[in-house]
Amino acid sequence: MSNRPIIITGAAGFIGRNTVAELNRRGEHELILVDELGKNTPGEWEKWSNLVGLHYEDLVSPEEFLGLLEDGAFAEARAVIHLGACSATTERDADYLVRNNYQYTRVLANWAISNDVRLVYASSAATYGDGERGYEDSDEVTPTLRPMNMYGYSKHMLDLWALKNGLFAPEGQVGIVGLKYFNVFGPYEEHKGDMRSVISKSVKQIREEGVVRLFRSYKPEFADGEQKRDFIYVKDAVDVTLHFALEDTETGGLFNCGTGEARTWLDLARATFAALDLEPKIEFIPMPEQLQGKYQYFTEATTDKLRAAGYERPFTKLEVAIDDYVRGFFRT
Repeated sequence: MSNRPIIITGAAGFIGRNTVAELNRRGEHELILVDELGKNTPGEWEKWSNLVGLHYEDLVSPEEFLGLLEDGAFAEARAVIHLGACSATTERDADYLVRNNYQYTRVLANWAISNDVRLVYASSAATYGDGERGYEDSDEVTPTLRPMNMYGYSKHMLDLWALKNGLFAPEGQVGIVGLKYFNVFGPYEEHKGDMRSVISKSVKQIREEGVVRLFRSYKPEFADGEQKRDFIYVKDAVDVTLHFALEDTETGGLFNCGTGEARTWLDLARATFAALDLEPKIEFIPMPEQLQGKYQYFTEATTDKLRAAGYERPFTKLEVAIDDYVRGFFRT
């Protein structure tokens, strides 16, 4: 393997941790991890534990990392995989989201372009808002999108800035890649608390109470539990990420990272019960008022652009992915 480092921000987070593990599996150990591990709260999943068993060169804080870049460090990096961000769709501090999700990424993008280093950054399906304008990741559609929450808007700001300034295909330089992750689920998301996947929450509910509780629908065209999302296994999301970071380092652009097949919450809940070898017991509860006007009832990635860019591997079927996740990660 090359001695040139690969940098992963948000490395102790959900997608970040799984990315580092996959890089290790591929024999990559010259890794610079960027993250904050936070304070440990008794009884909660401790974020630092996500790094146990992984191999890397160094771990630095996000603030220290920017200082190192200014000092000329890492100019020979092979790639920067920027997954560090506030991913809470309920975050109300808009200024914090602008600083953390937008301005920080701008600094990295400008540095990457100046140093001809590949940058892959995390965008989000939250940029699509209520889906009224579809889920097409074309450059023509992107400026028309209307996110429904500040998290989605902070990601959309960066997508628009990169598009406006030609960073996806700069002349004579390596372009950057933005990945619009849809509903990613899988191992090592426990530290996300209320922002972790419904699968993770459901395992806990089933073991403690024998039931899964889903939100009622407030739109007549969707029955309770029939709301649909594009659920993508984290192993597939990581594979797409590394495809652009290390395999196809010439193609730039904004791409959906989803399966292209929307599935219902009932499908997800039933598959979780099946992975635990239990009969389904599902109840419906009111949706919190603050979510009712900002809830996505349907998401489904268009994958034509991703496939045209050369990514050919199939995505894991929902039931297979949930079975692998639940039986492999929630063993006790």
